[in-house]
Amino acid sequence: MFWFTLCAMTHYALGCPQWQDPSWNTLLPPGATPLARYSRVFGCVEGNTTFYATPTREQCAQWRSQVPDDFRFLFKFPREISHDRLLTGSETAVREFLATLEPLADVLGPFLLQLPPNFGPEQLDNLWRFVDALPAPLTCAVEVRHPAFFEKGDAEKALNRGLRERNLARVCFDTRALFTATPESEATWEAQSRKPRLPIHLLPVDAPPVVRYIGHPDLESNRPFLAPWAERVSEWIAEGRHPYIFMHMPDNGDALALAALWHELLGERVPELADLAINTEPPQIGLF
Repeated sequence: MFWFTLCAMTHYALGCPQWQDPSWNTLLPPGATPLARYSRVFGCVEGNTTFYATPTREQCAQWRSQVPDDFRFLFKFPREISHDRLLTGSETAVREFLATLEPLADVLGPFLLQLPPNFGPEQLDNLWRFVDALPAPLTCAVEVRHPAFFEKGDAEKALNRGLRERNLARVCFDTRALFTATPESEATWEAQSRKPRLPIHLLPVDAPPVVRYIGHPDLESNRPFLAPWAERVSEWIAEGRHPYIFMHMPDNGDALALAALWHELLGERVPELADLAINTEPPQIGLF
């Protein structure tokens, strides 16, 4: 039987878009594998890997052995399902995908259903058929990118109504800080060319909120963009909402620094938060 439980988070779950980067080697605590080291600091991770390729059951079993029971993977549905087929004719692909992930069943958070810009109002019935067919108690958080879903018109009302009826979170992907940056580096230019530039629309539901934030490459420039989120997330925590918060940077090597800054800002409003076990001190250079 395929099942999952919600993360037993004390307050909220913080994560990054992946669990390893060469720049993190001196920043994370020791551990047998990159995932084990990452999961000693963070409570969740975006499963971007499954958007491009599905792992084997053996890989999933190995991942499960490397994380604590309260860690959560938020895997993306494969690109073939969400982008190529626009959620149609994918029953077999979904069934095989879920069967592969079964070794991770007890550490799965909601799946991330990221939909492409060409998934518009005329495809909403595809979305409802897809999520309604997911085997209970599996669920997902839905990210849309078609402009019509941000215009507060009939299309957005229909989307939000359907999500509320099913108690599904609408993912907030905040790219505002990113697009205030001058694209002086290749990483920033690439991020601006690939990420959507859309408003932030929140949808109150009982499901755990999901926020994906991609920052300005200059760390301190993120403070005014993160401050309102810190206020909002502190309110969610006080309400017992248990949000998932993911920190991205144009250069993923900078994501841990952004996560540390974010956690610091949130800790000013939620002082009982434990510190992140990230080494923020620069490595010492030897004399010889």
